[in-house]
Amino acid sequence: MSRDLLLLVDALAREKNVDRDIVFAALESALASATKKRIHEDADVRVSIDRETGDYESFRRWLVLPDEEVENDDQQMGLIDAREELADVQVGDYVEESLEPIDFGRIGAQAAKQVILQKIRDAEREQILTDFLDRKEHLVTGTIKRIERGNAIVEAGRIEAVLPRDQMIPKENLRVGDRVRAFLLKVDRQARGPQLILSRTAPEFIIRLFALEVPEIDDGLLEIRSAARDPGVRAKIAVKSNDPRVDPIGTCVGMRGSRVQGVTNELAGERVDIILWSQDPAQFVVGALAPAEVTSIVVDEDAHSMDVVVDEDNLAIAIGRSGQNVRLASELTGWTINLMTVEESQKKSGEEQSTIRELFMSRLDVDEEVAQILIEEGFSTLEEVAYVPLAEMLEIEAFDEDTVNELRNRARNVLLTEAIVDEEQLENVSEDLLNLDGMDKPLAARLARANIRSRDDLADLAVDELVEISEIDQERAKNLITAARAHWFE
Repeated sequence: MSRDLLLLVDALAREKNVDRDIVFAALESALASATKKRIHEDADVRVSIDRETGDYESFRRWLVLPDEEVENDDQQMGLIDAREELADVQVGDYVEESLEPIDFGRIGAQAAKQVILQKIRDAEREQILTDFLDRKEHLVTGTIKRIERGNAIVEAGRIEAVLPRDQMIPKENLRVGDRVRAFLLKVDRQARGPQLILSRTAPEFIIRLFALEVPEIDDGLLEIRSAARDPGVRAKIAVKSNDPRVDPIGTCVGMRGSRVQGVTNELAGERVDIILWSQDPAQFVVGALAPAEVTSIVVDEDAHSMDVVVDEDNLAIAIGRSGQNVRLASELTGWTINLMTVEESQKKSGEEQSTIRELFMSRLDVDEEVAQILIEEGFSTLEEVAYVPLAEMLEIEAFDEDTVNELRNRARNVLLTEAIVDEEQLENVSEDLLNLDGMDKPLAARLARANIRSRDDLADLAVDELVEISEIDQERAKNLITAARAHWFE
């Protein structure tokens, strides 16, 4: 029998072109499965085949766990019982009991063969996949073998990949037999079918296509820093030159537009705007909004957003058809872009100044003139008045040293009083509210002042109500309320 088993292993290893150890592992699994059927379906059985002689042993085993964690007596054993079997056993070890080896010839031969062949098929597929991934190919080129429920199954050499319907360029009509190129989006090792997931809509696809067309990218003279796409319609890429002698935009366009045309042809006519990347975020956004001309720009670092002012004639261009231009510019730069006309900007600025003026007048107990001077000098919060270096404030011509010191002291006293009040409020706030994702102590204190002191109190609010109470933006308010309600659905 042992000799027959070794002959079987050698034959399968040669036929399937896999390592002998893989066949041995498959046989061990088949024998273990058959042995389990004989003793108990839930049992944990291990079979060990000697690679030289073909002899094999069977063991039933139990995983050693702390006594209170044992849930399945057929596979697990508490530490106290385990130490009666083996004195030095530790949690995480196995206690094994030798079994009489099952007669291989009496196993349901077909079942054993199926287990073995499935294991070998899995090993073959894993080996092919590993070889492919080792080549680090980000672009996959293949032929469409079949269409399943709208998804294209692509044959690329010895490997199959799937191009899902939602990763195809809209209005693109791919047929069986078509040659197709796509970006390797991810590897799904849990999938029973093709494990490579492809995309023709991912921004990375256009970056890889330009790398094919523009040798300077591979040489490191140029780099594409980011890309944004409306697949099949329009895209924007941001390019940066690492060599002052290389014109990044001209190099990507190519002679008579040959390089960019090559990418456009692959992307079903998708028009590509090539933008010069800039380390200065404001300059980058201005370039990304081309062809619209920007009048002025205000950067809000905290909210990671920019108010971009354009004149009436440029507003439609800046927005683009269905908001396409500003949306792509925002994705390309990573900044939220708020487009507005000069009139809207002046109105917003006036409203903001009015709010800050009221804050200074009420909290610092100063008149409108002093508040306005602070605003004109760039102050917008009490923290700035309290803690901006003294030398900077002394440069304000309208204030003498006594006035500056008085303003700083008043601001610090107000902030200290608020901090004390906040700490008192937090004493009445539940832990489940404080521990909520996106919550912080200043916001929790603000909510407590409005009698919002628990997760359920917050969950009962509408987004608009939370925005009004807390003065946070809508996106953060929506996320907080969603998090607060999550336990309702668990």
